[in-house]
Amino acid sequence: MEHARFWEEAEGGKVRCVLCPHRCLIADGKVGFCGVRKNYGGRLISLVWGRSCAANVDPIEKKPLFHFHPGTTAYSIATVGCNLRCRFCQNSDISQYPLETGRITGDEFPPADVVASAVRAGCRSISYTYTEPTVYLEYVLDTAAIARDRGLFNTMISNGYTSIDVISGELRGTIDAVNIDLKAFTEGFYKKLCSARLSPVLEAIQAYHDAGVWIEVTTLVIPGENDSDAELRDMASFIGSVSPDIPWHISRYYPRYHYDGAPPTPVSTLERAREIGLSEGLHFVYTGNVVGHEGEHTSCPACGKLLIARRGFSIEKNAMKGSACGYCNHAIPGRFSEP
Repeated sequence: MEHARFWEEAEGGKVRCVLCPHRCLIADGKVGFCGVRKNYGGRLISLVWGRSCAANVDPIEKKPLFHFHPGTTAYSIATVGCNLRCRFCQNSDISQYPLETGRITGDEFPPADVVASAVRAGCRSISYTYTEPTVYLEYVLDTAAIARDRGLFNTMISNGYTSIDVISGELRGTIDAVNIDLKAFTEGFYKKLCSARLSPVLEAIQAYHDAGVWIEVTTLVIPGENDSDAELRDMASFIGSVSPDIPWHISRYYPRYHYDGAPPTPVSTLERAREIGLSEGLHFVYTGNVVGHEGEHTSCPACGKLLIARRGFSIEKNAMKGSACGYCNHAIPGRFSEP
C-alpha cells in the first residue's frame, strides 16, 4: 500500500477522493468506485501503486496514437481497476477485476524497474494503458518523472474521467500525449452503459488541449447505441471545436463483457462515420479494428498525397519529412521525430 495523493479529509473519519469526477466520499475501511483507492484509518491509500497486471512492448499505433512518433514502440503497463463500468469493456478481465472478485492482483514492478525495462527494450515512450491510468495516477507520476529523466516520453490511454485540476496541474508537462475515449455524445449513454457522465469527458478533452498535451480521440462505434448520423456529427463537431487537427479514431465494436445487444459494427458504418468526420472539417479521421482498410492511412490535408501507409499496427510507408509533408512541406500536426 502507498499513501495516495488527491484527497481531502472529511467528517467522521471519511476521506474525499478528488482525483476524478466521481469525488467519492469513502468511509474508513472502504474503497472508492474504482475499487483500488481505500480509506485506511482516515488516510487514502493506493492499493495498486507499483503493482502491474500487464507489461508489454507495443507499437505506438496500437494505443492508438498515429501522430505521436509513428513507428516507435511504447513500453505499456497497467494495474487493475477503472473508474468507469462500461458494460461493453474490451479489457474487463483486468479493468473490472476488483469489482468482480473483491481482490487486487498484480506483480511488484516499481517505477525505476519499469523505466529500466523500457530502456532495455529500446522503447521511445512509456504508455499507461489497458485499464484506466487515472486510478493509479500516483504510480503514473512517479514512473513518468524517472522516464523523463531518461529521455523517454509518457503517454496515457484514458477514458477522460479525470479531474480538471489534475490535468492542468500534475499532468501538464508530465504527460506528452493522451488518447481519450469519447464513448458517445449523450448523457444517457454514459449513465446507462458506463455509470458515468459525458460532460466531464468533454471538459477533460479541452483541458488536455489547453495544457499542451497532444490529443487523439477514439470512439468505439456500437450499432444502435452511438452510431446515428446526428450523434456522430455532434462528436465530430465537438472535436473540431477544440481543434480540427485532433485525430479521431473510429473503432469497430465486438461483443464483450456484459453487453451483447449489438453485432460487430459493419464496416460501412465506420466508413459513414469517417465521411461525417471529414465533412465536419476534421483533418484526420481513422478507422480502427479493420486491418487493411484505407482509413488506416495518413494523407496530407494540403496536397492530398499519401504520407503514412499502415496495415494494422505496422507502417508500410512513411513519406514524412520530419514533421512536414514530404511532398509539399505542409506542417502536419502531431509530435514527430526529426530525421
